[in-house]
Amino acid sequence: MKDLLLSRRQALKGLALGAGTLLVAGTVAADAVKPGTAPAALPHVAATDPMALALSYVENAKTVDPKKFPNYKPEHKCANCLQSKGKDGEAWVGCNLFPGKLVNAQGWCKAYVPKKA
Repeated sequence: MKDLLLSRRQALKGLALGAGTLLVAGTVAADAVKPGTAPAALPHVAATDPMALALSYVENAKTVDPKKFPNYKPEHKCANCLQSKGKDGEAWVGCNLFPGKLVNAQGWCKAYVPKKA
């Protein structure tokens, strides 16, 4: 009977491990696209999104001011960024910086990193 009882420390460890597992599983499930759900069904990043504002995200890279962002080059677009999770030719793509949302493939932000060829 004594073997069946858990110490308070063991119980708290088990609860912490269980809570952590649920948290990770919930985050992964929230970021995953459900089978049969088209990527177009995901919301687009809004210009007013706090992360978009922090990263100076724009839906059209042609509107970027090169004087304000000297690292910007005309060929820099979300479609060819390392953070992009889209395929060639898609108008809206997933982005590691905006989980669960889509960015315009022709967009740009100051976190742009070119994909290795």
